[in-house]
Amino acid sequence: MTITSFNQLDLNRTYSYADYLTWQFTEWIEVLKGKIFPMAAPVEYHQRISWRLGLQMGKYFENQPCRVYAAPFDVRLYNKTKSSQADKDIFTVVQPDLCVICDLAKLDRRGCLGSPDLIVEILSEGNSEKEMNIKYQIYEESGVKEYWIVQPENHSVLRFVANEQGVFIGLKPTTISEPLQSVIFPELQIDLAKVFA
Repeated sequence: MTITSFNQLDLNRTYSYADYLTWQFTEWIEVLKGKIFPMAAPVEYHQRISWRLGLQMGKYFENQPCRVYAAPFDVRLYNKTKSSQADKDIFTVVQPDLCVICDLAKLDRRGCLGSPDLIVEILSEGNSEKEMNIKYQIYEESGVKEYWIVQPENHSVLRFVANEQGVFIGLKPTTISEPLQSVIFPELQIDLAKVFA
C-alpha cells in the first residue's frame, strides 16, 4: 500500500529509513528511534533566528573544509554500536535547524549519513521535550561532537560538548550579552545580539 498521507501511518509501529523513502506526502516529519514525530511549520521568529544564525555560521565556514546545512535536510543517524548503515537498519532521520559537517564523505544526494560535527536546534512551542530529551540522547549516542539548543524566549543558548567517552558535558549557558563560541571550532563566534534582534 502506498502511503500518501501522514494519517495512514501507524504511530505505534517502528519505522526505518527504508520505510521513510517510500512515503509520498508533503508533511514534514522526523523518525526518532523508529517512531514518527510530525513537525509543525516553523513560525516567523524561529525562521528569522535560524537565518541570522546560519548567515554568521556560513560566513565563518565559507573558506573552511566544512559545510553548513539548514532544514529541510535529512540527517540519517545510527547508533554506532548497534546498527549498520543499510536503509532498513537506520531508525532515525532528523531535520536539524542547522548542522555542520566536516567529513564530506558522509554527504550523498539524500543528505547526510552519520553524525554532523555540530548540530543546532531552535526551541519553539511544542518541540522542547523532543529537542531537550529525545534528540539530546540520540545526538549523544550517534557521536555528535557539539550540540546547541537555542532558546528564543530568554535569548540564550545551551551548549553541550562530547567528552572523550562521547558523553555530553553541559557548559555555561550563553546569553545575549556575550558571544556564542563553539568549542570544537574555537574561532567560530556568533553575535547573539544580531541573532535575536
